Amino acid sequence: MVNQHATFGLLPDCTCYRLRQAARLLSRNYDAFLAECGISIGQFGLLATIAAHQGKSISQIAEALNMDRTTLTRNLIPLQKLEYIASDSGADRRTRSVRLTPEGAKTLKSALPKWQTAQRKFEKQIGLKQVKHLNRDLDSLLETFSH
Repeated sequence: MVNQHATFGLLPDCTCYRLRQAARLLSRNYDAFLAECGISIGQFGLLATIAAHQGKSISQIAEALNMDRTTLTRNLIPLQKLEYIASDSGADRRTRSVRLTPEGAKTLKSALPKWQTAQRKFEKQIGLKQVKHLNRDLDSLLETFSH
């Protein structure tokens, strides 16, 4: 087995590198559960966020996701092609609002139990207490860097 720390090369103390690696590995696990629904964990997160922010502008949704607006716009294109989301003109015609379509709401509803199963598997793998600590630490990190 390859020593995982050897993969850090010139970045042995880089927290960002570790977080990105962990995020990729964790995403693969969630993706495996969501594959049956035809969406990835990233798309699931977008659908869930749009559902929680129905009718909000792309800029507002990007802000909620801590994501660049242009990156969000690129990530919305596949969901639009699948007809899971629709966009409408905003109040001043320069803005676009985003909402789930009935098909998008149906997909999100069918994916939710798959996501819950992936979440329970993760909790079992590392322990519920560890997950709660991790989430607390990540929330703190997000709070610190979002200001």
